[in-house]
Amino acid sequence: MHEFGSDPPIEETVGDRLREADHTVAIAEGCTGGLVATLLTAAPGASDYLDRALVPYSYDSLRELLALDRELLDDHGVVSGPVTRDLARAVRDTAGTTWGLATAGVAGPEGGTSEKPVGTAFVAVAYAGEWGSSTSTASVDRYEIDGNRATVRERIARLALSELDDHVAERT
Repeated sequence: MHEFGSDPPIEETVGDRLREADHTVAIAEGCTGGLVATLLTAAPGASDYLDRALVPYSYDSLRELLALDRELLDDHGVVSGPVTRDLARAVRDTAGTTWGLATAGVAGPEGGTSEKPVGTAFVAVAYAGEWGSSTSTASVDRYEIDGNRATVRERIARLALSELDDHVAERT
């Protein structure tokens, strides 16, 4: 699981940045199935900034754990920008953390469509600004990753941490 690692590892870089800023993060993972949390918790002291990680893998779990909007799920499907953005917001808000991070995708080898082929993934990052400040944000990016299931999952997990690191750096 270290084929696409960096030096220093992104999980250490983002962990240090979160700790220095006294920020916390909650994660909701679909296609990465817990790999983002696995990477983050590999670094000593991850409990300083990681509040929780969820792996809601079905429509029912998305609605039950994070109260995602049924119509949004029906209209766009789980593997979509709008749903992944809401997933990041929901995990941030239910956990009460500074940041929410979410992944959704088609890791393969099956399940792809012409609109969302295998390797399609979305990563969303949501920031909680001060109440009443209108500074809360949420963004989502779409990726197309080539490779087998393990490659797609690891690359998306590392991209998610890299995106989180970029966003935290902008706020600190």
